[in-house]
Amino acid sequence: MRGKNYRHPTGMPYTRREFVGGVPHSKIAKFSLGNPNGDYDVELQLISCANVQVRHNALEAARVAANKKIQEIGESNYYLLVKKYPHVILRENKMIATAGADRLQEGMRRAFGKPVGLAARVKIDDIIMLIRVKASNIDKAKEALEVASSKLPMKTKINVIELKKVSTN
Repeated sequence: MRGKNYRHPTGMPYTRREFVGGVPHSKIAKFSLGNPNGDYDVELQLISCANVQVRHNALEAARVAANKKIQEIGESNYYLLVKKYPHVILRENKMIATAGADRLQEGMRRAFGKPVGLAARVKIDDIIMLIRVKASNIDKAKEALEVASSKLPMKTKINVIELKKVSTN
């Protein structure tokens, strides 16, 4: 299975787990990291620039990469939050592509497919993840989000939002 086969959302999302047997669990270990109750000055948001489906392992890779970069400033000095949850169930009609497999395959007969993964549908200008930090750590947070965006299958941009006015006395 390749990620690019599932990148473009087509049709209705297939989300009803109670009707599907064997749906894999999401690979995202934690959605919230760091100190959520800190006194932060700025919030940096990783924003999508395309309509895509992002697989759960891509979201987890982005989270791990961003956390590894931002952790250098200290665990209590940031808050990282993954905003997207993978709801859409991805299916695959597995085919055997070796010699002599023609007697085992059914082709397109009963080709509905088995669940193989999960994905999140992301629209243009959706927030994928955010990091809250003090004003002195903006550069490190930007770097962390840039590393995270390299793990995702679309172009992204970073928005910086001031949570409160920074005094320059």
